[in-house]
Amino acid sequence: MLAQNEVVIIDFEGEPGRDIGERRAKSSALRDVSGMLRSFDYAAWTAFDNVADRLPDGVVGAEAMAHAWRAHAARTFLKGWREGAADARSRPDSSTVEAQLLRLFLLQKAFYEINYEVANRPDMVRVPIRGVLDLLAEPAP
Repeated sequence: MLAQNEVVIIDFEGEPGRDIGERRAKSSALRDVSGMLRSFDYAAWTAFDNVADRLPDGVVGAEAMAHAWRAHAARTFLKGWREGAADARSRPDSSTVEAQLLRLFLLQKAFYEINYEVANRPDMVRVPIRGVLDLLAEPAP
């Protein structure tokens, strides 16, 4: 959408708990990056849960694979995003600030997801809970 000579991208998922004004507000591109990274988390842990339900003996190997796949997908996506956004004025100058903002947005998104899943899909709440626990287990940038 074009608004006042600027391109505005609205979250396609449409986070139903947020009104349209919130979704249209300008924000850091890192907020969108965090949404993509959270999507990798959902893909990894949904696949893990499917394997765990069908092959209980394969849980240990499947958990390691889920972590590895998610880490690889995140690294690959972030590398591409950083290359594409290298000259963006909105990108933080400091890699430490960028990492801190990304962590903040990831936590915000995961906590939003917990609230959403509890209200709408309680069987899926374990995915964002795992995400929060993983983030808290990582050393802060």
